[in-house]
Amino acid sequence: MTIVPADTLQLEQLVAVFNAGYEGYFVPVQVDTAALGSMLGLWDIDLSRSRVALRGGNPIGIVNLGVRGDHGWIGGLGVVPAERRRGVGRALMEAVLEEAPSRVTLEVLEQNAPAIRLYEQLGFTRRRVLEIWSLTAELPAAEARLTEARPLGQDGLPWQRADASLPEGCERIEVEGAAALIRVNGARVGVAQLAAQDEEAAAAVLTAARGLGDSLHFMNVPAGDPASAALSRLGGNLDLRQFEYELRR
Repeated sequence: MTIVPADTLQLEQLVAVFNAGYEGYFVPVQVDTAALGSMLGLWDIDLSRSRVALRGGNPIGIVNLGVRGDHGWIGGLGVVPAERRRGVGRALMEAVLEEAPSRVTLEVLEQNAPAIRLYEQLGFTRRRVLEIWSLTAELPAAEARLTEARPLGQDGLPWQRADASLPEGCERIEVEGAAALIRVNGARVGVAQLAAQDEEAAAAVLTAARGLGDSLHFMNVPAGDPASAALSRLGGNLDLRQFEYELRR
């Protein structure tokens, strides 16, 4: 087995090994070249510092590394089914950490025990629980003010919701005591950021956002956040939980 920088492969090859690496995962994960290209840009994935494992010249695993200053982020680790439990994931992580900043974070689904064990063996420590919510329940009509689409000025957000990860086309809505950055894509409303003084205010801005489509989705909400309590109260579904891990060297 050899490990090479990800930028030595074509994008189509990266798509293929990424999809194969997530085959049989707890939730469906499939990308095409457009989706992977968007991920690389939005999440600042550095392909020269990301790594791919090869056996006989064929890609068998991949780990993506996002880099922003002195902060690194593991944006996906996958190994093709035939090569799992053979140390490929560990070798990829060790290789990518040699290129990573002194602080690295990642998220891992709570049911992914093998990955959790690997990360803890490598020195990562658990920081917090992040929740993934969806809301399809019909709610009473509610209004919110549409304001300038600027970030909410929050510190410590998970990587995919940080200011640097915001996609184009976000809108900012506000109610008394709360504001949210949302992106409406067809009938789907995605919440990128939300700040609320309490559960009541969070519920009000989420209700207004839900009314702009057929479903609302909010990824990586820290457990205990007012938005989490509000989503539960509004009839939302807690679809998944992740653990956020951090390594400091």
